[in-house]
Amino acid sequence: MALAVIVVLYISIGLMAAAGTIAIVRKLLPMRAEQIFYGLFLVLIAAFYLAFTAYFDNPRAWPLEAVAVALFTLFGVLGCRIPAWLIAGYLLHGVWDLFHELPVYTTVEIGTDRLTEIPMAYGVFCIAYDWCMAAYIYVRRRAWRTVGL
Repeated sequence: MALAVIVVLYISIGLMAAAGTIAIVRKLLPMRAEQIFYGLFLVLIAAFYLAFTAYFDNPRAWPLEAVAVALFTLFGVLGCRIPAWLIAGYLLHGVWDLFHELPVYTTVEIGTDRLTEIPMAYGVFCIAYDWCMAAYIYVRRRAWRTVGL
């Protein structure tokens, strides 16, 4: 029961954080800069896993996490020009977040590499945030196209 409450709380916080991000970015940035911001923000949130790897002192996670951050960096940079890359990047990052949630309950290893640990329910927060952002970017993509990025 306690885990269910925590999961619902983290989903709620993720959705509120996404709504706050959208509101602030739309207010502060011109439309042309909004798409670029979300592309660069994807790179930043992916890099959180390198911070977790360092914090939890998990040397076996470095190779896998570094490759993932490189791939999300590619999605983010390409997404600065092409919204489909941003949508795919945020959706995949949500799945990546969910995979990180699994080691809380079981050990997940990929070859000799291991996923880094994260705080409990952080993956739930992130998937709610990421998928909300992907939905927003999907809706917003036509408006960005009209300003000619």
